[in-house]
Parts: sequence; C-alpha cells; structure tokens
Amino acid sequence: MADDNKDVDNESGDNEPGTRKLGLWLRLITNSTLIEKEIRALFRSEFGVTLPRFDLMSALYREQGGLTMGELSKRLLVSNGNVTGIVERLQKEGLVDRWILPTDRRIYSVGLTRKGRNDFREMASRHKEWIGDILQELGEEDLGPMIGMMDHLREILHKRQHRKQEK
Repeated sequence: MADDNKDVDNESGDNEPGTRKLGLWLRLITNSTLIEKEIRALFRSEFGVTLPRFDLMSALYREQGGLTMGELSKRLLVSNGNVTGIVERLQKEGLVDRWILPTDRRIYSVGLTRKGRNDFREMASRHKEWIGDILQELGEEDLGPMIGMMDHLREILHKRQHRKQEK
C-alpha cells in the first residue's frame, strides 16, 4: 500500500487538491496500519491479548465508576455484540465486574476490578514504551507540528460530523 501512495501523486494532476488530499488520506491509513499491526503483534506476544481488549480496558480505566455496555460500544465504535464478547471473557478472568443499573434493570454497567486495573497499568506502560520505540526516529521538532496538524484535522472532522448530524 505504501508504494501505491506515491502513484497517486505521480499521476497527471498531481497538484490538484483532490489528488493531494487523496494522497494524504492514503498516507494516514498506511502509517496507522503499520503501527497498529506492530502493536497488535506485541500485545499478542507479550500479554496474549488483543488490541480491542486493551482498548476496552483503557476506556474502563479512564472511567472508574464504570460504563454501560452501550457507552462502551459507542466509545469503541464497535457493535454491542463485540463489546459483550470481550466483557464476558474479561469477567471470567476476574478483570472486570458487571452489574445491573438500579435505575434500569435492563442495562449493565462494567468496571475494572483491582486486578484489571493493575493488569491494564502494566500493559499501558509497555504500550507507551512500544510507541516510543516505533516513533523513536521522530524528533521533538517533528512531533509538535505533526500533533498540531492531527489535532486540527480532528477538529475539522468533528465539526463536519456535527454539521451532518444537524441536517
């Protein structure tokens, strides 16, 4: 896929904004995919866990009071079925607790157990080290502008999404 990105810019009209934006989008996907593939392999080899499992634990770690299954699904951008499967496995391992909401007995909330919080902290520490290693060749002079541009892009995308929801 990385070589395909160069082809987009080299075709006729390579200075056309639409073509350049397509090239940017392809580069974003390629870079994200390359990093994600390495991180997935590291989680599997070192902890025997999947990236979705880590993501779910991360969401719960940030919300000490727990989250409903629907909130988890929405935050992780996955179906309720995917969340349910991961939560059930984590519960069997003693990493999460699940309880019925007193206000609505049809809704479950989920939170990390003490063991789950400890396990997550260990994985998060290693995750931070892995990312540091993967991106080690980027200097401070690279990081600031790149982070700024990604934040700006996220703001644009959120505004766009908000406008679409208003229609």
